[in-house]
Amino acid sequence: MSVNGTFEALRGRLAEITDLQRTGGLLFWDQRTKMPPAGAEARAETLATIGRIAHEKFVDAELGRLLDELRPYEEDLEPETFEASLIRVARRDYEKATRVPPELTADIRRAGAMGLKAWQKARAEKDFSQLRPALERNLELKHRYVECFPPGEETYDTLLDDYEQGMKTAEVRAVFDQLKRELLPLVREAGVPDPAPPIELPRAGQERFARAVLEQLGFDDESWRLDETAHPFMSTAGHMDIRLTTRWESGMNWLFGAVHEFGHGVYEHDIDPSLARTPLGTGVSLGLHESQSRTWENLVGRSRAFWRFFYPKLQKAFPEEFAALGEDDFYASVNRLEPSLIRVDADEVTYNFHIIARFELEQELIDGRLEVADMPAAFNERLEEYLGITPPNDALGVLQDMHWAAGSMGYFPTYSLGNVMSVQIFERAQAELPELDAQFEQGEFSQLRAWFRDNLYVHGRKFTPQETLEKASGARLDAGPYVRYLKSKYAG
Repeated sequence: MSVNGTFEALRGRLAEITDLQRTGGLLFWDQRTKMPPAGAEARAETLATIGRIAHEKFVDAELGRLLDELRPYEEDLEPETFEASLIRVARRDYEKATRVPPELTADIRRAGAMGLKAWQKARAEKDFSQLRPALERNLELKHRYVECFPPGEETYDTLLDDYEQGMKTAEVRAVFDQLKRELLPLVREAGVPDPAPPIELPRAGQERFARAVLEQLGFDDESWRLDETAHPFMSTAGHMDIRLTTRWESGMNWLFGAVHEFGHGVYEHDIDPSLARTPLGTGVSLGLHESQSRTWENLVGRSRAFWRFFYPKLQKAFPEEFAALGEDDFYASVNRLEPSLIRVDADEVTYNFHIIARFELEQELIDGRLEVADMPAAFNERLEEYLGITPPNDALGVLQDMHWAAGSMGYFPTYSLGNVMSVQIFERAQAELPELDAQFEQGEFSQLRAWFRDNLYVHGRKFTPQETLEKASGARLDAGPYVRYLKSKYAG
């Protein structure tokens, strides 16, 4: 077979595997939005089967043989070419996947799906004990998964690498120690206020306004959709099939949740279409993905310029609730530093302490220093330590997130890593696009989106996360800009 024939054979196999993975993603989206609750067991088996088949196809010896044949070809190519990038990324993924038995992959998928079913019931009844067996099963499977890999400096490194390639636990800890050192004083100064009752808005009005905002940012009905879910997320079956979700609720987090998920969606939508149906055709890491959701939610969506355009429209959409509230007071209300119980509702400063608490608890779990049965108490103690508040029940405490139920250990730290990266990248965009605020005030966001597309989104997974961050921001991971941004916004 010629070199071109070998490469095309590799590409064809990878396309099939990508299609299976996308199918699993669609089934997950349906599970979280449309599936009847009684379908959970059948869905768990379907997800397990698809996960096992995709894994078996990926670790097939023939795919390894194709990669070996292409090694000399890869060495003759420029590293940034499509061909070199595809071979390099596929080889890394292959070498990692071959360490994990397909049946273990199936067990992990099945346990995650069943964990989500248990989580929904446990959360509704505010009873952690109903989730405990599923979490113990997930933890057992994670230990088996970690054992498939050579020992790292820390056990948690293996889990973290699944979401943030190349990142070490010690690196994350150093960043989080800096955030604790620099930002905890701001939290202590804020104290725990007596929160005002959130504004209640009609559900239909929420959806109409959220869609209007998203359309201004670039959402269109031909390739995007918006649905309701208990725990917002973004899913995609390809760059022209972007599925956002949000939760209609009191206050304004229904809107910020939708804009947050738009940030994830626009990243996937604007990846170079030529990378479709390959391992390159998705975001390079969850940290960089989160940098975009937090950019659009916070750096854009909570900015003064954004609301100079949108606040009159909000007042018109909800005259009874906002007509008498001035823009300054509204802007202050959506940018208040206020320790609160729920991670997804947290302000920009305290959000990080929700993440740091979970990061620390995950390490204790995987290292055997914390038993699953003791998680509710440990969770409450950590929130009291960092934020001065104690959840009144399990639903508002350890059960508020679906990640552990789904088996996604190693995921949480990427949220705060994304916060850090967001400001690094946005500062570069501001330097190159000095008229951004003026554009936002006119409802113009296309130039910022185009800048992100050309400097970040288009690359997909062609480069490592750190290389991609450097291309977009000009620097490696650095918490300094993020700390300066928060102090400038909240310390004054």
